[in-house]
Amino acid sequence: MDYKKIKDLVDEALALNESLFLIDLIISENNKIQVTVDGDNGVPLSECIRISRNVEHNLDREEEDFSLVVTTPDISHPLKEKRQYVKNINRILKVTTAEDKLEGTLVEADDEKIVLNWKAREPKPIGKGKVTVQKSATLTYKEIKEAKVKIVF
Repeated sequence: MDYKKIKDLVDEALALNESLFLIDLIISENNKIQVTVDGDNGVPLSECIRISRNVEHNLDREEEDFSLVVTTPDISHPLKEKRQYVKNINRILKVTTAEDKLEGTLVEADDEKIVLNWKAREPKPIGKGKVTVQKSATLTYKEIKEAKVKIVF
């Protein structure tokens, strides 16, 4: 399968809805095409169907057999694109860096960095006991090894 041709077909379909963006495009050795898309406001099933049809109708099964799956990322997958961070502002993220594992509320995300806030219990500066303090961390995307949205019930 021609990766560039399929990517162009997916991009063509995504161009019709500016709120959608490509997360992943995988083509296995046995021609199983897996397209993962996300959207700034989620992805309706009708959009997955539309993208699938755009790809499928422009490929010839007589020439090369394939299977096609168009899906959205599930909650167990880490965030990959900057737009996913923006979409998840005010949600709790679990972020792994080379030095640390952090969990906090995503309060800011731009083209270069994210900002997490959380509360922590620390010993009082004077006397016994602990006090709750507000913590914050600013991380560049290069520092982040993995970030996942934490689901709170």
